[in-house]
Amino acid sequence: MLYLQSESRGEPEGHMSLPLEQALGQQFLLSFTGKKKPSPAMLEAIARQHVGGVVLFRAKNMGSLADLRRLTAALQKAAKAAGQPPLLIAADQEGGQLMAVGEGTPFPGNMALGATRSEDLARRVGRALGLECAALGINVDFAPVADVNNNPANPVVGTRSFGEQARLVSKLGAAMIAGLQSAGVAATAKHFPGHGDTASDSHHGAPILPHSMERLRRIELPPFQAAIRAGVKMIMTAHIALPSLTEGGNVPATLSRAILTGLLRRQLKYDGIIVTDALDMHALDQGPGLAAEAMAAIDAGADLVLFNHDLSKLENAFPVIVQAARRGFLSTSEIQAASRRILVLKAWLARKKQPPLSIVGCREHRALAGEVARRSVTLVRDKARLLPLRLPKKARVLVVVPRPEDLTPADTSSYLIPSLASALRRYCPRVDELQVPMNPDASDVRAAREKASRYDIAVIGTINATAGQADIVTATVKQGTPTIAVALRMPYDVVAYPSVATYLCTYGILPPSMDALAAAMVGRAPFSGRLPVTLPR
Repeated sequence: MLYLQSESRGEPEGHMSLPLEQALGQQFLLSFTGKKKPSPAMLEAIARQHVGGVVLFRAKNMGSLADLRRLTAALQKAAKAAGQPPLLIAADQEGGQLMAVGEGTPFPGNMALGATRSEDLARRVGRALGLECAALGINVDFAPVADVNNNPANPVVGTRSFGEQARLVSKLGAAMIAGLQSAGVAATAKHFPGHGDTASDSHHGAPILPHSMERLRRIELPPFQAAIRAGVKMIMTAHIALPSLTEGGNVPATLSRAILTGLLRRQLKYDGIIVTDALDMHALDQGPGLAAEAMAAIDAGADLVLFNHDLSKLENAFPVIVQAARRGFLSTSEIQAASRRILVLKAWLARKKQPPLSIVGCREHRALAGEVARRSVTLVRDKARLLPLRLPKKARVLVVVPRPEDLTPADTSSYLIPSLASALRRYCPRVDELQVPMNPDASDVRAAREKASRYDIAVIGTINATAGQADIVTATVKQGTPTIAVALRMPYDVVAYPSVATYLCTYGILPPSMDALAAAMVGRAPFSGRLPVTLPR
């Protein structure tokens, strides 16, 4: 077999060159819709051509944990029956706001880890994420985010980043990579060469950054260099344009040979796998079957191209790319080098034993999530001296929270409602909750203000403080109701309502963060977190 593992070298045995079609097939990461079994189109694609692997998404593929484990096993069985190497099975299981596996342990996200400043916690969370992925048959985690989030207006990275300092992001990112890969799952540092200083979302268009190489070496690149030193198995590209690196052109990094081969491979000496971000994002031109985009990415130096289109739309892409390679428009030697890198990774993954399903959400992992949450909750200011809460038994508390929406396609917040009110009821029996839209209108603001006027204290959560959310905080403060504002996502929310005197940050809305916030507010736990970003004055 071409892909059998060599124990002495950790590489595939036998011929190191696959037939051209098989070598190109290894570069395809496909997706499909199906929660209990692979779709017929996916099974047909696996049987018809060599496929590098699949990417699983929450909406498309996540049923129960048992269903998911059976699904991944069925995919691997289909690959084996077709005479293929084992598949790469990938998912975005970052923690925080992007959790492809919703029934996994609800770990606070990277910015919460940044608030703890703890490499040990980052490593332990990485290992726990890796073990849970492995138990479900997921052998590639598209994590961690290695972007330095130094732009408060960044709509797509935000709390997925460890913070705004390259040194902190480097340390915690390398620690998480070590943890993930110790569990036998390939980690992925993303999004190269750095998506943290954008003010637009590459799901909708290509951000253009003016940064020089000197700037990149100082801020954006150090976390990726740390990831390379940590032995990261994959690095994911960003669909951002850097004209200073591409002779003035606005070609996205994903399609740029200067960035992928020149900078990442040659200058940074990276010899692992380069995987593209999803090619269906509208930072790229959406041509027929994405064939041109896939060809450009492969020519630029990508080893794996990620498709998130319906498989029927991709029927022409593979034969077109094979024909291009046969005509010499793509380098066959680079295609073979990419397939070798992929097969080496598959051989490494094949040596790992699958953990039992019971490890997903186990007591140890839940305790770890709680520890991260407790050590991350941050008290920014308490000029009103409202904390810790010392309320009479008959005191009434109103909790106001937005109903979360997915702010970008890279978000799973809509699956949750913050459980802050129920967490506070453990300590304060008379707690009521008011849910408001993400973008409250004037009538919502009036209703919230009037309701708050009948309570002894208001705790108001905001998520990326839209104008309406900020108006609720400001109106409640103005009418004299003692008010505690909580940034449930990005810490920058306080800029939208500077009049509030007591202000907290949780960096996420998952239950462990809400439990930790409630405990700290009543004095059962200290406020241990430190802001991992600077708040504009």
